[in-house]
Parts: sequence; structure tokens; C-alpha cells
Amino acid sequence: MRIGVRKGAVAFVATLALVAAACSGGGGDSAEGGGSGEQAAAAPASVDISLTDFKITPADVEVPAGVAVTFNVANDGQSPHTFGVKVGDQTHETPQIDAGSSATLEVPALEAGTYDALCTVPGHDQLGMVGTVTATEGGTAAAATGATGASGATGSGTHAGMTAEEMAAGHEQGVLDFLAGKETDTYGNQVLEPEMDGEVKVFNLTVEQIQWEVAKGEFKDAMAFNGMVPGPEIRVNPGDKVRFVVQNQMDQPFTLHFHGLTVPNSEDGVPYITQPPVMPGEYWTYNFTIKDPPGMYVYHSHFNSAEQVGKGLYGALNIVPTDGWKSVYGVEPQVEYSMFLGDGSLGYNLNGKSFPATQPIVAKRGQWVLIHMANDGSLLHPMHLHGFHFMVVGEDGFPLAKQNRYMADTLVVAPGSRFDILFKADFPGAWAFHCHILPHAEGPDGMFGMVTAVVVQ
Repeated sequence: MRIGVRKGAVAFVATLALVAAACSGGGGDSAEGGGSGEQAAAAPASVDISLTDFKITPADVEVPAGVAVTFNVANDGQSPHTFGVKVGDQTHETPQIDAGSSATLEVPALEAGTYDALCTVPGHDQLGMVGTVTATEGGTAAAATGATGASGATGSGTHAGMTAEEMAAGHEQGVLDFLAGKETDTYGNQVLEPEMDGEVKVFNLTVEQIQWEVAKGEFKDAMAFNGMVPGPEIRVNPGDKVRFVVQNQMDQPFTLHFHGLTVPNSEDGVPYITQPPVMPGEYWTYNFTIKDPPGMYVYHSHFNSAEQVGKGLYGALNIVPTDGWKSVYGVEPQVEYSMFLGDGSLGYNLNGKSFPATQPIVAKRGQWVLIHMANDGSLLHPMHLHGFHFMVVGEDGFPLAKQNRYMADTLVVAPGSRFDILFKADFPGAWAFHCHILPHAEGPDGMFGMVTAVVVQ
């Protein structure tokens, strides 16, 4: 399948300001521990470590070889973190450390060499929380010269070492790149048209391991349906007979689950409960009839799902009313958009992209906008829209009765949940739309991750 390029909004207004959230502070300086010479060799070395969103400070430390090391770890960020050191096939790590708390990690004497350090919370290493521990003969416990940790588009969480001018410039450049449409070459969520076999709509899907561009020039290991993250959007109507033919071109088994859909037990896609796994090089066929009401549903992997879904094996299956959305929600939206919230090994992302590579939701003044929103990550994400109060009209694929609909500007979307939200684009401008867990969206050098904008022209 050819993957097209979808262009975002560009230079449509002279002056725009995207306001996401206040900069998060914090961060602590490293404390040099241990002694020198014979004293350092005689007693355990001690190193102070600061964890922020998303940085380990110091990123590179030197400790004496042959001496046990005590790491005094403080979480100066706003998200839970851990600190671990990989030694061979074993990782010595702290328990999860809440924001503002601390923990101690005891690492047995290390042989001379360099060892990887990281936050072991899934995905945080991909966001820059990595470093090294170098054990040297006769060395002392100290920060390595020139250690800087991670910064830039992934957000560093602390302004230490940055001037006010550098902070402002980083924020400005990210917004300019977003508005100028400095996009990546491929985008997911593109509609897959079915082939017809009599009355049956047939959707052909291939699962494969790819390199996915999450931000301009930044590629990560991913798993994808038809070469895109999220996978292609499937659009069907109530009562449709459908068939999914799935080819597995990965190096590990796979099954496909239809999240929220009413299907026969044999089509539920759970390995060794309803089917054997689809092995590399094999294919599997799923057949059923659409029985659920209009709304957003999801298809995703159900084998090794922490890795496979985290790396991109999910997609939208939207049941569209035959008579249009007005027959369900009372108005006919002119703009319809599906949005996946993601975290894990691809970093914090919207539809597989990190700001400024995320796509704006563009509407003309006065148009109705319907957003189908799903969380296929592993964390809660409270999504906040600036400038508008939206109406929550659907939940988990079910349209809400009029008396049960409610207004909001921030909606907590739990893993596995889906919502339909509806609003009228009355106010011109670019209005930020972002996760309000601030370390998922903004650091001192700019917005990143789970940020986009509703652009009303």
C-alpha cells in the first residue's frame, strides 16, 4: 500500500501563540562522592543522582572498580521514575520513585568497564533518560567531564544550564516548525478502502517491523500495520459483513483483537484461548458482522502486547452511521478526526508523532468538529483543549443519551478507553490541544510529545 503525505496547516496567520503549560522546574546538581587513592578503595563509593523529566544528572559517572557503589537517587521531576544500572544480563534498579521522593541503590563491586544506566519505566529511556557508569582502576566516584544528559525536543524537565534567551528560543522554534508544516514523510491513520467479495468488505493488513519517524529525522524501532503508525483507519457501517486477512511479516508471533467490538468468540484474537498465534510468515482470517452502534473502536495486537502495541500495532475501526452523524449526535460535523494517545517506546505521541511533527486539526470558523479519541498507551492522559468547551457525546463506542452528555475542556482518557467529543469551531486562531500531565507535553526548551493544535481559520 502506498503511504501518502498529509500536509498540515502552514502560514495561514501572521501571529499565533500556542500556550501549553508552565515550565516545570527542579533538578539537582550532582554531588561528588567517595575519596581518592586507598581511601576510595577501602569504602563503598557514593554518587548522588537526580532524575527529572526526562534526564539523568549526571548522565555519566565514574566510580572505582572493585568497590561497591551506593547511588543516592532523588526524583526532582514530576513523573515517577526509577534508576537502574545494567551489569551483564542483570539490571540493578531502584523501585519506582514518586516525584519529590528518593531512594538508594546498592550496586556490587564492578569490574573495570562501562555500564549502561537508565530509567527502567517503559519508554523513559527512549525519551533521553540514559547514561553510563564507568568503573576505572584506582578511580574516584565523580561525574564524568562534560556530561550533559538529554535535552531538546524530548524535554529535559530542568532549566539548569539554560539561559532565559535559550529557553525562549527553543519554545519559539518548536512552534514555528509546527506552523510551517515541517512534517515527517509518512503518517498513519489513513483510510483503508476495502475490497469487495460479494457482500463482504475485505480488509488486508500486514504486520511488520519498521523504522518509524516520530519527529523530523528521529526514527525509532516500531511495529506497524501496512507500514504506518497508527495502522490504517477502518470505516464500516452497522450491519456490514467484514473479513480481515492478516499477514505476519514480523519475527515474532501475532494475533489481532477487535477492542470493544461484539464478535464471535472464535474471532476474539486471544492466543491459545480462541486461536493459535499467527507465526512469522503465516496469515490468519477473521470474519464477523458489525453489530455495534456507531462510534470508535480499535484493532490491536494481543500477543506480547506490551511491546507490540507500545511499538505501534493499533488502529481505528470506526463504525459510521449510514445516515450520517447527525442521526446520532444531532449535528453533522464538517471535520472528523481520529486521535490515538500513545506512550512507551515511541515516546509520548499523538497518532505516532511527537510535537512539532504532530498534525493540526484544521477547521473553518463555524464548522462542527468531531474527534474520535482513543488511548492505546499504558498511562492516563488528561487531554485539555484551549479556547473551547467540548461536549462528550460518546464513550467506548456507545453514543451517550442527550441527558448523559456533558461539557468539558479536560478529559481523562484511560488506557483502552475511547471517547467521541464534539464542538463548534467558533473562535479563530490556533488553540493548543495537549496532555495536561505536563512532563508529557512541555519542557524548558519547548513543547514536545503530546501536543497539537486546533486551528480555526
